[in-house]
Amino acid sequence: MKRKIVLAIAGSDCSGGAGIQADLKTMLANGVYGMAAITALTAQNTTGVKGIMEVGGEFLYRQLEAVFEDIFPDAVKIGMLFSGEMIGVTGEILRREKPANIVLDPVMVSSSGKPLLKEDAVERLTTQLFPAADLITPNIPEAEALLGHRIENKSEAEDAARALYEKYGASVLLKGGHTDQGADDFLWHKNSGTWFRGVRIHNPNSHGTGCTLSSAIASNLAKGFSMEGSVGRAKEYLTGALAAGLDIGKGSGPLDHGFVEKYPSMGDVE
Repeated sequence: MKRKIVLAIAGSDCSGGAGIQADLKTMLANGVYGMAAITALTAQNTTGVKGIMEVGGEFLYRQLEAVFEDIFPDAVKIGMLFSGEMIGVTGEILRREKPANIVLDPVMVSSSGKPLLKEDAVERLTTQLFPAADLITPNIPEAEALLGHRIENKSEAEDAARALYEKYGASVLLKGGHTDQGADDFLWHKNSGTWFRGVRIHNPNSHGTGCTLSSAIASNLAKGFSMEGSVGRAKEYLTGALAAGLDIGKGSGPLDHGFVEKYPSMGDVE
């Protein structure tokens, strides 16, 4: 049987915990063939993002064009796009090729608080890519930014997911992992809502959970599972990965050697 194919459009994480690296690992573990179009290179680790270098719209276009003309994906996962130019290029290709099963993780701010989407790109993201997506997967802070108000309990989370669906036309998985109330996520799909219960696992190595979840959902959609089934299977996979408690060695701390002074543009993201 032909293996299903999933394309990730996202940034690279040199530490391997998030971004394209997390996407490809997740796709392999979920039994699909993963491909990657890289939007940016990041210098980051488990403690935060140290710098971002854009690939450029023209080269992103070439990557996407090369993939679609030869190995058409069964699903597409979109992560960090960073700039309006990247969003425009991605939207152009998706409108032309019309792939099925588009899962969009609106990566706007890193878990350490660094901006991963330029301010002027938010409107382009919501107007050009949200309506093309089958599912968007914002966390609570991202949903609050998109709606302009706080979300403080489960009733408000349900209202927010419905509001995002009505505003943008894509199904919504509102992730609750950033709250103090647990790790439950709420899916609004085809005018009905479903809560997916989650267990909060105290694992310090949780870098990249959003990338992992959205890639697992895309992988299961590619394999033919329903939206509800894909979300449920992805939640189960992520919970298992966190519960496994894989640990990694810690280095001796940040190395500088005057590099940032020599190349100030490669310092912390403003």
